[in-house]
Amino acid sequence: MSDQPLLSIRNLSVDFDVPGGPVHAVRQITLDIRRGETVALVGESGSGKTSLGLGILRLIESEGPILYLGKRIDNISTQELKPLRKNLQIVFQDPYSSLSPRLSLRDIVAEGLELHESHLTPEEVDERVRQALEEVGLDPEWTRRYPHEFSGGQRQRISLARVQVLKPTFVILDEPTSALDMSVQAQIVDLLRALQQKHKMSYLFISHDLAVVRSLCHSVIVMKDGDVVESGSADDVFHRPQAPYTQELLAAAMLA
Repeated sequence: MSDQPLLSIRNLSVDFDVPGGPVHAVRQITLDIRRGETVALVGESGSGKTSLGLGILRLIESEGPILYLGKRIDNISTQELKPLRKNLQIVFQDPYSSLSPRLSLRDIVAEGLELHESHLTPEEVDERVRQALEEVGLDPEWTRRYPHEFSGGQRQRISLARVQVLKPTFVILDEPTSALDMSVQAQIVDLLRALQQKHKMSYLFISHDLAVVRSLCHSVIVMKDGDVVESGSADDVFHRPQAPYTQELLAAAMLA
């Protein structure tokens, strides 16, 4: 891993206006993610993990500097941000609702290429789709099939292929294994690790599953009610937790 951060945020906050006053979903969070590194965001539901991820990608409003390769992207226009979108991707939690049932496997994986690399010929798009499917362990001969024809694990592989085809440098993984059974979870974790090693991608791994986090992540940030209560290397957080909340999470997961 490089010492130079690929992506950095400084005192990032996310607020939502609701009846009764603003909700502070994320408060003043700072983090660095280096190339080839996996940083985990852990905490209970409602702790602010997903809001932080969406704020980093500017998919919801946030306040605070966001730097990609040392340059701020929080204060540039949507048009200026567009060329960077292919480098900054997200895989969502539910492989059943995140794939359009009306699109074939080929069209789902090709969608980003047609948006971000419109100079490619149809033949070049097909070849990139084929390569992406092979990388995630899916048969390229299945391109005419539709999402309902695939299992949950296969659908999550499709979600990864849809991202991987763009060759991103940074991917947010929002609970990517929570809808899968344990044996399939292990396969997806192995795949994520292999893709990262091959392409030197950086992951922000959002999860409440501490066993999965321990097997994949280099460092861990523990969130509670929008705040960071503990952060450090995975080894330190799992074996020498300092915050009572972290200790409670580990005890509940029987990892303490």
